[in-house]
Amino acid sequence: MSHSENGIRRTAAETLLSLPPLTRDMAFFLDLDGTLLEHVAHPQAVHADASLLRLLGALSAACGGALALISGRSIEDIDRLLAPLALPAAGQHGTELRLPQGTRRRDTPAIDKLGHAAADIVRLTAAHEGLVFENKGMTLALHYRMAPHLQDLAVHSMRGLAAALGGEFELQEGKFVVEIKPSGKDKGTAINEFMNEAPFAGRQPVFVGDDLTDEYGFAAVNAMGGHAVKVGTGETRARWRAQDSVAVLAWLGEFAGRFGNRPAVRTTR
Repeated sequence: MSHSENGIRRTAAETLLSLPPLTRDMAFFLDLDGTLLEHVAHPQAVHADASLLRLLGALSAACGGALALISGRSIEDIDRLLAPLALPAAGQHGTELRLPQGTRRRDTPAIDKLGHAAADIVRLTAAHEGLVFENKGMTLALHYRMAPHLQDLAVHSMRGLAAALGGEFELQEGKFVVEIKPSGKDKGTAINEFMNEAPFAGRQPVFVGDDLTDEYGFAAVNAMGGHAVKVGTGETRARWRAQDSVAVLAWLGEFAGRFGNRPAVRTTR
């Protein structure tokens, strides 16, 4: 996705340093890491506390269930983090979806091709301290948060592996991570799919994210006349900006408090 597609990129100074006005008809799409949860050195070290679980349950009830998590994590990992909640979710950058009725949709690329790439990444992490490999099933992630000086090595290596896999897979860069993922799926395509389903259909989409991978989602909600919210600094297509996850959680809590007179969402699998 180029800088000119789906609207002009805005710098921090040009983006509104505030959050959208709250209206009852909003449908919420929320990234996890860096948006609801703070980034940590290792992706498996992230913890969601009880207050976040309560907020998400209340928010889902307040918006009539029109709440979905849009993450680079797998749905299995999302559920592990947020148990006992089992919210609608898009995992692995839109490669897998769980719709509100519990129906699962999953892209099925030639996953067997990923085995050789995964073995090469394991060898790379063994040779360079600070690199962390995460095999999500349909996507392969190489994290360099603990070794930012290895960014060029990580990106160059993963780019070569992605190219060797052919057109079914592509490279996706993010904050201190580079991933190989199936082509043609991203957070924007996931949001579009949800917006065709009840209870999302007919509502105003709101997507909150912090990373380069979230720009696809920002472009999608902009095209639908919704609200794109960037968390933190950096250029973005988003029209709104939140300073940090604390500001995001306070804003979501305000919505839950204002419109929280609806039946509770299912909270067990």
